[in-house]
Amino acid sequence: MRTTELVEGFRHSASYVNAHRGKTFVVMLGGEALAQSQFRSIINDIALLHSLGIKIVLVHGARPQIDEALAAHNLSPEYYNGVRISDEESFRVIKQVVGGLQLDITARLSMSLSNTPMQGAQINVVSGNFVIAQPLGVDNGVDYCLSGKVRRIDVAGLRRQLDNHGIVLLGPVAASVTGECFNLTAEEVATQIAVKLKADKMIGFSAKEGILDGNGEVIAELMPTDAQRILSELTEEDNWCVGTRAFLQASIDACRNGVARCHFVSYLDDGALLQELFSRDGIGTQIVTESAERLRRATIADIGGVLDLIRPLEQAGVLVRRSREQLEMEIEQFMLIERDGLVIGCAALYPFEEDNAGEFACLVVHPDYRDADRGSILLKNIIGQAKVRGYARLFALTTRSIHWFLEHGFQIVEVDALPDKKKQLYNYQRKSKILALDL
Repeated sequence: MRTTELVEGFRHSASYVNAHRGKTFVVMLGGEALAQSQFRSIINDIALLHSLGIKIVLVHGARPQIDEALAAHNLSPEYYNGVRISDEESFRVIKQVVGGLQLDITARLSMSLSNTPMQGAQINVVSGNFVIAQPLGVDNGVDYCLSGKVRRIDVAGLRRQLDNHGIVLLGPVAASVTGECFNLTAEEVATQIAVKLKADKMIGFSAKEGILDGNGEVIAELMPTDAQRILSELTEEDNWCVGTRAFLQASIDACRNGVARCHFVSYLDDGALLQELFSRDGIGTQIVTESAERLRRATIADIGGVLDLIRPLEQAGVLVRRSREQLEMEIEQFMLIERDGLVIGCAALYPFEEDNAGEFACLVVHPDYRDADRGSILLKNIIGQAKVRGYARLFALTTRSIHWFLEHGFQIVEVDALPDKKKQLYNYQRKSKILALDL
């Protein structure tokens, strides 16, 4: 990496470092992730998050490791409705596997050797009875034996440990009020903790980069309803592991119960966790309660963001140059599309009340975000505003985007069709095309 790339990377991630500091993340490492060579890098990245002031509850799974250990003991895994039946003989093996994995993760988080990403790290890893379990019981005559579910979460205890700068590490085995232990699913443990702690994020890992569309492309963002539809349409041929399906359902449940964002990233891509959390577009899929983008009216605080967006087009001669003072006077006429604090689109509606018309002006979309027709979103909003004001016509001047306006219903008109005040300001040297839309 060149020095400039390194510097730009730091600068770009700074806003996310500030945004994430002091927040609570529940990270779920499924057994599939633990079995990969990237496991050590993921643990290092989790330690890095901790060093940046993020409060972390790490929940690990053990599904494939348990199945392998049962097979080694000549025990066949039994399931009913997708839930493991844990009889006493199987549960002895399960406890050994889960305990071993928990010790391995603790050891990795305790490492602080020189010349490693963990150098100088002193992390307190805390495990304990923060999750209280209860048995699943009997369903349609099937006894789940020692398989259980979450009864309650010790929220106050978890918060004490997080406030004391520890990483809380929990597995899929938990004790009950009767002194027994039960086998839970890591997805349920992670979801219940995220909901009860009011966590800012829940993060999980899968073999794929995220949730993919029909063309194999990563879907950057999904609402819970859309995620549920995708989950319901999956078939066995889709080749999703049980853990990935389970975490997708867990993400949907968590979002519907107040967790703002759940992230899917790949355990095969080195650094995917950091890229997802510290870049504007991420690398995986977010299940969100509301979009990371929002359309809103500009305020005086947005001057800098709007200038950054429009200056390159002004310098290229595509837009007429506006001074900062002029923009400050006109800023209330602007609508913005904002993504994680970055202005990625803008447009203005200038009023010509005496002519019962408005001008659609200064339409700009950031070059990295021109693939989702955000210009049309801005135009639709401006048209709505113009109609509310009772305007009969919306007009626009352009030198480069004539066809775009024609596709959206505008017609080319002559200079005489402009409102009188605008006609007096028309620059005949630019020879901008004039387009109008009857409302």
